[in-house]
Amino acid sequence: MELTGYEKPIEQYTKLELVEIAKTYTVYYQTSSGKGSLSGYNNLSKQELINLIKSDRDYQKAKPKQLSRIELLKSSVKNTKDPEELMLIILDIFKDVVMIPEVGKFYTFVYNAKTPGLEYDQHPLIACTSIHQWGFIGINFHWRKYRQYTWNEIAGQLHVVKYNELDELISLQYGKFRLNK
Repeated sequence: MELTGYEKPIEQYTKLELVEIAKTYTVYYQTSSGKGSLSGYNNLSKQELINLIKSDRDYQKAKPKQLSRIELLKSSVKNTKDPEELMLIILDIFKDVVMIPEVGKFYTFVYNAKTPGLEYDQHPLIACTSIHQWGFIGINFHWRKYRQYTWNEIAGQLHVVKYNELDELISLQYGKFRLNK
């Protein structure tokens, strides 16, 4: 298999592997005599090869595209309908976390209500509308209602959701509705 130079950090390749990568991209460089060359990579040091490869246009263009969180989510949740499994996948992908929300921003988190007899969503997806000493209020997208969330009942942290990610998360239907006993 032909090396791309993106299988691992470029500094971790051996000199022989770097020579192969330079050949793959036909890296152009100037020799000590000032002539241009597309070969003779074996005569260069490991660091010279690294620098030449990193600055090569073809190498830079070949850099694999990083998947967005939504692309990662879509590929991870195929055939998964269980709210608990979905939430674990979401928490693993949405790693940007905060302890205190900002009004107007979106979050998902694990919540365990304390009020007896209260039906609640253990996996809320919310837009924060106000912050208080006891907690915060947000519109829960699973219920389309305002709900109150107290600080002590949040299990872990609030996972940040961007506006352009909301539709995909709403479509997953990962809300877990429970009756607190």
